[in-house]
Amino acid sequence: MLRTRSLLWPAAIGLLSSAALAAPVAASDGDPAPEAPDCVKVSAGWRYTFVTNGCDSPQYLTVRYADGTDVPCRNLSPGDSATFPGYGTQGNRVLGPHLCPTA
Repeated sequence: MLRTRSLLWPAAIGLLSSAALAAPVAASDGDPAPEAPDCVKVSAGWRYTFVTNGCDSPQYLTVRYADGTDVPCRNLSPGDSATFPGYGTQGNRVLGPHLCPTA
């Protein structure tokens, strides 16, 4: 019995070390995009989310959702609006507009 336990410890330590090394990589993959500037306005409803660019410059952005729903980025010129999916009926939340990396 003692020998079995002594064989399990190296395996357990190896697994924990692997998880610790993998955590920063996974965290960087899941990092949210930067929030859009305050001049970008959002009006979220259960069916649609409307985003308006009130900035003086074009914005390339998306909307982030609490459940991780991924929606395509859109280019909005100053004064333009775009329609994104709403938060739905399942308790999802719109977290806000986020900038996308330039394509």
